Amino acid sequence: MSLSREKPKLIVVLGPTASGKTEIALEIAGRTGACIISADSVQVYRHFDIGSAKPTEEQRREIPHFLIDIVDPDEGFNAGTYMRLALDRISRLVADGKKIVVVGGTFLYVKALLYGLLEGVEIDREFRDSLARERDAKGVVSLYKRLESIDPVSAGRINPNDYVRIERALEVYHATGERMSDHQRRHGFAEQRFNALKIGLLGEREQLRRTIDERVDAMIGRGWVEEVEAIRVRGYGPDLKPMKSIGYKRINEFLDGQLDLKTAVEKIKTDTKRFSKRQSTWLRADDSIKWFDPADGKRPILEACSEFLG
Repeated sequence: MSLSREKPKLIVVLGPTASGKTEIALEIAGRTGACIISADSVQVYRHFDIGSAKPTEEQRREIPHFLIDIVDPDEGFNAGTYMRLALDRISRLVADGKKIVVVGGTFLYVKALLYGLLEGVEIDREFRDSLARERDAKGVVSLYKRLESIDPVSAGRINPNDYVRIERALEVYHATGERMSDHQRRHGFAEQRFNALKIGLLGEREQLRRTIDERVDAMIGRGWVEEVEAIRVRGYGPDLKPMKSIGYKRINEFLDGQLDLKTAVEKIKTDTKRFSKRQSTWLRADDSIKWFDPADGKRPILEACSEFLG
């Protein structure tokens, strides 16, 4: 990807599932004339429409959307693929003078887009869990001090409260025995690629839980079960990656006779709430996010975007 020396501006809309990201992104794009780039690991797949909450065809006609419906359900797709496609698309849009809004709940994709990926560094889940336990017991400062002793260069670039980046730097050292700063020097990235305004949506927890319940019921009412049946008729089985995503997994269990529909729906709601909680925890660890409560309306968000874009 070739970009000008001045970092391109991106507006990035983040938030847990059902927080209203799509609506806000559409409003921002409509007011600013921006294009929207999806950062969602299920929306990339064709046919997975209702359960991934894809924008409607009408919305996509009104505002250009990218990285939606780009692969078949049996094709491989990961954060590295997303990063390459997103960077290529952004490069073209920037060259055309377009404004860009990135929106989605797959935060690994957003992270890859903004900061890059360290190819070949596998995540050790057990080590990651141990870091989380230490964070909960001793605070993020304990992990930051550990990073300072291992990799003072990376520590100097990272805010002491930025758990996500501290975690990743420690993971890299644990997996490779090499410091993150040395990896970054070879890979050619260390700082954020873009001048990004991160808009975070995080409202009252109980309201979000109610919204999730209503959203799941509405998706079922719009034909989510029938959508999964149609995907299976096309020859795509329940063992495929997108079929194991939240909601789709439970509907497949219903279609296979493992659950009745009522139980499947309740499990979808429970799974979604748990996932939403994990998303919120991850987001709160990023102190570069500018937070907004959706209950306060769109105006404060639109004003922040207008000021950012100049």
